[in-house]
Amino acid sequence: MLTQEFKIRVRYSETDQMGFVYYGNYAAYLEVGRVETLRAMGYPYKELEDKGIMLPVVNLTINYKKPAVYDDLLTIKTSVRQIPSVKIIFESEIFNAQGDLLVEASVTLVFIDATTKKPVKGPVDLLEKITSYIKSGN
Repeated sequence: MLTQEFKIRVRYSETDQMGFVYYGNYAAYLEVGRVETLRAMGYPYKELEDKGIMLPVVNLTINYKKPAVYDDLLTIKTSVRQIPSVKIIFESEIFNAQGDLLVEASVTLVFIDATTKKPVKGPVDLLEKITSYIKSGN
């Protein structure tokens, strides 16, 4: 399994009238986890776009456990558990500084050709990197 952790601090503008992080902002936090996981593997998302590959989200499932609040330091833990081909699934957990699980999520994205807008297999070099990480247990 490929797993990476990143930290992000809740900004005041991300909270709602109740003082909790507005539920829609968690999707942006999950995106940070995905993009930074690819970057940590040495494959920035921009490299995908430079190759004419886009990764639209086709499914997002979020289970909210507890709210985050302004100034919380959150840890976004992002994993890829299976070797992708045309789609890639990122599983994430978000924790507060006390270690409380706030969110569990799964995001499925599909590799598409930027010109034709049709699904394609992920780039071989990216799939090899992910496969290497998963098989080595990192």
